[in-house]
Amino acid sequence: MRIAFAASECVPFSKTGGLADVVGALPKALAQLGHQVSVFVPKYRQTKPNDPKTLIRSITIPYDDQYRFCSVVDGGVLDGVQFYFIDYPPFFDREALYGTSLGDYHDNAERFMLFSRAVIEASKILGVPDVFHCHDWQSALIPILLRSLYEDDPALRDVPTVFTIHNIGYQGLFPPDTLPLLMLPWDLFTLTKLEFYGKVNFLKGALVYSDSITTVSRKYALEIQTSEYGFGLEGVLRGRSGVVSGILNGVDYNEWNPDKDKFSVAKFSPADLAGKTLCKRDLLKEFGVDPESKLPVIGVVSRFAAQKGFDLISQVADRLAREEAIVVVLGSGDKEYEDLFRRLNKQFPQKLALKVAYDNALAHKIEAGADMFLMPSRYEPCGLNQIYSLKYGTVPVVRATGGLDDTIENFDVTTGKGTGFKFHEYSGEALLETIHRALQVYQDKKAWTQLMKNGMAKDFSWTASAREYVKVYERAQVLRLAGVSPVLV
Repeated sequence: MRIAFAASECVPFSKTGGLADVVGALPKALAQLGHQVSVFVPKYRQTKPNDPKTLIRSITIPYDDQYRFCSVVDGGVLDGVQFYFIDYPPFFDREALYGTSLGDYHDNAERFMLFSRAVIEASKILGVPDVFHCHDWQSALIPILLRSLYEDDPALRDVPTVFTIHNIGYQGLFPPDTLPLLMLPWDLFTLTKLEFYGKVNFLKGALVYSDSITTVSRKYALEIQTSEYGFGLEGVLRGRSGVVSGILNGVDYNEWNPDKDKFSVAKFSPADLAGKTLCKRDLLKEFGVDPESKLPVIGVVSRFAAQKGFDLISQVADRLAREEAIVVVLGSGDKEYEDLFRRLNKQFPQKLALKVAYDNALAHKIEAGADMFLMPSRYEPCGLNQIYSLKYGTVPVVRATGGLDDTIENFDVTTGKGTGFKFHEYSGEALLETIHRALQVYQDKKAWTQLMKNGMAKDFSWTASAREYVKVYERAQVLRLAGVSPVLV
């Protein structure tokens, strides 16, 4: 099968979050299953392909105010996957991918319209795929365009689209006059299509027009069909529930594996855990904490935002800093949480250590050296760090939501079964109580070692998930060839 991915970011070329990891790993897993996979991403300032060559010198993209002309750059073949970059420096040669600390770029609708339409036009030249797999609102215009402006194009009318929601909280909302600017017909601006409380909603359009919809865990696929987690789109998703499925993200164990981690001072495995002690000492030293401390270490690697549960942490932060544990925190985000951790670090320098940054090497060191990993998210579509943590014998402490609930099983001291600690109620007290439970089990070294090994034995590699995606692609093809209109499904 020929599969074309379209996404706004992809490792190793560009990244702001987990979307990039998925778009970097899933195509590789599909290629290993024998499929022909290509990936389209914008060519940002930080995108540095090896030996880039221009494949298509000019693609014309019409706008209401003027034509714009972009090109397609060959990104080469990596791990069996062909990469293409949509190159238009006025839109993509910028400091960041989506915006600055002052907010989103004002022309994001135009930027990602150009990207989406260029992917479609480039595919007609480079080879029309059997299916387009689009990710998040930045590529949501592809299914919208295919079922509107390109509906009668004989090269494309039978090509289905699969759309993956990585986080429904980000929807691509723009004023109504965006439609004529992008040369899109006004009849898209209705309640059953793109209109959303007086605005144009790109994500809603993709949910309406895609042949199949996926998200990144089974639990999240159910959660986003409720008012609590649907961000206003739960009705659209319930109306299309027959084509909505949840497929858990996998992880790349070549990158995240204690037995081969290039960032760790020592390697370790379930058969020989001695190296983890050395990694713990190295981690504490890295954060300026006494490396000989015998206290358990709780790691946090995250964007500092309420969605990630930092409002809960702030409720109990002072009490947490006084526990018989060391908390090491890596990340950045909302100023109120950065300021909170800076204050606690100043007040308790040997109990709460902080680095405000994005640092991949240090993230690996935290996974390798911490005893526990904290993820108290309000919602979490999938989550990857809890899966990394399992592999490193770093016990997850999580809230039971989305992919966190799907991947972590509560530990039972009596049976010795389970991989971590979960809580359901979204409150600081429930979080602190669960940490207390984990710290209590930590004192039982035999039980704790069993718990570590339980997690390290889990396999969340991409192969099984890739096979599930192939089934989704095949079903989308059947629906499209049968002439089933997505809007009416």
